[in-house]
Amino acid sequence: MTHPRTPVLIGAGQRTYRKGQAPGPLAMTLDAATLAAEDAGLGAAGLAGVDLLAVVGFTVDSDGNIQRLPIPRLANPPAALAAALSASPRRAVYTHMGGNTPQALVNWAAELIAQGEHDLVLLVGAEFLGTLMRRLKEGADLAAFGGPEADPPERWGDGRAGATPQERAHGMDFPTNVYPLFENALRAHRGRTLAAHQAAMGRLFAPFSAVAAQNPHAWFPTARAPEEIAQEGPDNRMVGFPYTKYLNAIIQVDQAAAVIMASTAKADALGVPAGKRVYLHGCADANDLWFVSERTNYHSSPAIRMCAQKSFAMAGKTPADMAFLDLYSCFPSAVEIACAEIGLAEDDPRGLTVTGGLPYFGGPGNNYVMHAIATMMERLRAKPGAFGLCTGNGWFLTKHAFGVYSTTPTQGAWTREDPKSYQKEIDALAHPPLIEAPTGPATIETYTVVHARDRVRLGVVIGRDSEGRRFLANTPDDEATLLDLQSREGVGRAGRVAQSEDGKRNIFTPD
Repeated sequence: MTHPRTPVLIGAGQRTYRKGQAPGPLAMTLDAATLAAEDAGLGAAGLAGVDLLAVVGFTVDSDGNIQRLPIPRLANPPAALAAALSASPRRAVYTHMGGNTPQALVNWAAELIAQGEHDLVLLVGAEFLGTLMRRLKEGADLAAFGGPEADPPERWGDGRAGATPQERAHGMDFPTNVYPLFENALRAHRGRTLAAHQAAMGRLFAPFSAVAAQNPHAWFPTARAPEEIAQEGPDNRMVGFPYTKYLNAIIQVDQAAAVIMASTAKADALGVPAGKRVYLHGCADANDLWFVSERTNYHSSPAIRMCAQKSFAMAGKTPADMAFLDLYSCFPSAVEIACAEIGLAEDDPRGLTVTGGLPYFGGPGNNYVMHAIATMMERLRAKPGAFGLCTGNGWFLTKHAFGVYSTTPTQGAWTREDPKSYQKEIDALAHPPLIEAPTGPATIETYTVVHARDRVRLGVVIGRDSEGRRFLANTPDDEATLLDLQSREGVGRAGRVAQSEDGKRNIFTPD
């Protein structure tokens, strides 16, 4: 018999809004919550009894340039949604940023349910940048994106900045500039030529696009050939070398998703059918060394490795036992490194996504994994007894969360290992010392070339000086230098580093 405090996922809902028709964050989260309630057989009125409500942070509320957009904002998203549902949750939270967040919320909520703190939980998020940016350009009414004044919400999650001031000064504070650093390091580590690795990225992501083509919720439901994805062209410009547009997550989408969780006793009381129930068998949360400049190297992830070990051990399963997989896929390097750390082949016949992935299904801000979990629930319900893995990743391969799911009930009292017990192992890892103002002979550890729409714009370098100390730098901005870094291997290339004339950056000049 299943323990009455066992946490269980009982409902899921998701919606994609086409042609700039997103109705705004409150209406979108209400839509997703209502769909999840209907899926659980509760009806919208069933959510009035929610005692924990969490809304995933909207991208417009993140730090940086987007926060300065002249737009109205929903002051307290969880409170506004609770009011719309006629709910009075004992706790309502609004999360900090991070693509790991939905899975991390499931892990957290499961623990609280098992401990008897909550019985009915709603997790929901939405992304509406597609419609918002269109309306901004058109000068259209934006009232639907705001709401009445309210006290600020309780924030949940790790709200630390993703980059240091020095990283920001060198352009290492935006995903399209940072993930290519991992990719180029990975290519060099594997000993591939530029051409061979470019082709491999296309082969990796073509199956993702094929899954998206069959997904009615996908933003880009188009199957693409490997060459079409990986090769630069008029419709597929280079964004951050070696990533073309089709190798990048797309955030300007309009998508919402929600998941409802309950204790088994509450699910029984609500009359949720057994065929709707999906159980969290294993989970884990871990961070890599927080800042990119601190990492041990740029081709591995000790935190992903730890999450895989802990979540599979908790579930009593192995990667081979998974019928379905959804690896966080913002860029190829995230998938390639995850495969290596989990022990999966990049051409695994099971496929590495159930949605189509962030470049093709869509990359709805911090909420993509909620869509992955909702889709995983559908897959598992259709194949009772099978197991599936969902992973999440926040910032720059920084924050990680794993969940192993099945319709098979868990046995005994549900409990998990405190992530703090294994996080300390990662935090203690040695890494190269960082020097802020290097000078003299140096070599490239990894790099990228950042593109504007019509030109190469910026070279970003992580390097080592003659004593092995790590430094951050940009390259001279002349086109010849930047194009040369794209035409032949830059990792390991020698040169000299010095401070810029204004003293604000380091400049690495290749030999």
